Amino acid sequence: MEDHARLPFASRSLVLPLLLATLALAAIPAGALFAESGQAPYTVTETGKSYSRLQDAVNAIGGGKGTISIAPGRYADCAVQSEGDVSFMAAQPGSTVFDGDICEDKAALVFRGRSATVSGLVFQNMKSPYSGNGAGIRIERGNLTVAQSWFKDSQQGILSANDPTGRIVVDKSTFTRLGTCEFSAGCAHSIYIGHYGSLRVTRSRFEIGRGGHYLKSRSARVEIASNSFDDSQGKWSNYMIDLPAGSTGQVTNNWFVQGSDHENHSALIAIAAESHDNSADGLQIAGNDARLAPSVDWTTVFVADWSGDRLAIGENRLGAGIKRFERR
Repeated sequence: MEDHARLPFASRSLVLPLLLATLALAAIPAGALFAESGQAPYTVTETGKSYSRLQDAVNAIGGGKGTISIAPGRYADCAVQSEGDVSFMAAQPGSTVFDGDICEDKAALVFRGRSATVSGLVFQNMKSPYSGNGAGIRIERGNLTVAQSWFKDSQQGILSANDPTGRIVVDKSTFTRLGTCEFSAGCAHSIYIGHYGSLRVTRSRFEIGRGGHYLKSRSARVEIASNSFDDSQGKWSNYMIDLPAGSTGQVTNNWFVQGSDHENHSALIAIAAESHDNSADGLQIAGNDARLAPSVDWTTVFVADWSGDRLAIGENRLGAGIKRFERR
């Protein structure tokens, strides 16, 4: 797994999800961290039982609460969590790779339980030949925390359905060569969140997009802070951040570079371009750094707004050719 950009710390509110992930990893018995050669790779740490199929480990936890330690290796495997609170933890972060297999024509991990936590996993080559929405993770309801994971060479990284009471947290993760606009259902994106209660994305890297947007969210509230969006090698990409239904919260301390190969290069951040389901009053956009790649020969807009709400656009460092704001 590649190194993440060193970026400023976003908020004290990040401490809790990171602490929970750390405690969950610390709770794994030492004997479960390194699976012996030939041992079944999925171990439910609370019972010490190991399974050869990920779905069997998930089913063993059922409606309860448990942690699955996953041994290093490359797996053509997937699972659906329909209940309970389940943590999926790589025994050696960055060495556990889910490669190409998806459940229900959706994702390697499909979640619709109470909550799920994912830490240290790699997802690659996730593709659906039918919908174009093959993802590493698809969450349909409940809460989700993702930390130190890598999503690459797939149609989508993380995709959600709608859960207005749910929350999604993504921290210290990387999204590489994701997205496509080749299917009739519309574009896929690196992260695409539906009508969720809140979305927090921090200290993560988005790079080399292959269509669609890097981060698209219809959630009522967002915290998008201390990330890097590097589109210098992107192809057929669109917005860096798209909040198509409006949103409150913050977009702060991020770093943006817009590249030269775009389907839509009219803005870096778009607010309420499709609907005005959520208020954007007070949405803070500040402390960001945005540049055009040297190969770019156009001008663009940093924030394009269709909501008409009172955005709180503070000081941002904008390079040549980038207009601060435009109401559309």
